[in-house]
Amino acid sequence: MKMIIVNDKMQQGYRYQLSAPEGHEFSTDFLPQLTPQQMLELGVFGGKYMTDCRQEFPNSWFTKAKLSPAGKNISLNYFAVDASLPLLNWQQKGWIYPDDPRGWFQWYCRYYLGRRLADEDKRQIKRWRAMSRHIGALKKNCEPGDWTCRRKQRQALLHWAYDARVL
Repeated sequence: MKMIIVNDKMQQGYRYQLSAPEGHEFSTDFLPQLTPQQMLELGVFGGKYMTDCRQEFPNSWFTKAKLSPAGKNISLNYFAVDASLPLLNWQQKGWIYPDDPRGWFQWYCRYYLGRRLADEDKRQIKRWRAMSRHIGALKKNCEPGDWTCRRKQRQALLHWAYDARVL
């Protein structure tokens, strides 16, 4: 088992072990359509996410990533709209697990790498599954392939590893 040690702006000395092979051995009820690398390449979170913690993750994830170290740049988002709440909102709602202070995407990146935390994995997968309700709204209200319809909802789905380009 490989040990990861994290030292970035939000965590110092945080450690976790990888107990599953990268990209494999997911829970049977967790079937993300996009990998973290694909999400970063498409454009998510205004490019601000992951700008100070690249050392933790494979270099390949960042080769074509749309990042904005200077600050959030909505034009980098695939659908060019802001579909994110500030981190403070997530903290106030109790949605942030202390080991993953950046939220769901950080959990997903670490899960994808092979970290497993039974209770937290169940909680985050439940949250991921709840996002699928937006797929129904897109199918009900938009013509297939009309990416101009409900762009904010489509961008939000991308943030949760659903491929909103195929809806």
